[in-house]
Amino acid sequence: MNQVLLYLSVSLATVSFFLCCYACARVGKLLKSVKGLEWDTVATLTGDIGTIKKSIQTLNNRINGLNSPKLNDELLQYAIKQQTNVHDINNKKLGG
Repeated sequence: MNQVLLYLSVSLATVSFFLCCYACARVGKLLKSVKGLEWDTVATLTGDIGTIKKSIQTLNNRINGLNSPKLNDELLQYAIKQQTNVHDINNKKLGG
């Protein structure tokens, strides 16, 4: 039983060491790739990605019909109708 635990711990330590080396190599590769990148450039890229994402969402909504002018007009008419119904109910006098 002791030998099994010994071999298991040695093999786990070996696997952990190789995974650590792999992670260090990936971090080193990432640092090399962003070496000349400045924070202003990163901020600009982030803003551009946000703008592109918003325009794609708007386009998808138009394609799906969720943002169509016809639907917006119908919703506006429905809201006005509901609002006038509430005012009519409030203006009626109930009781003696």
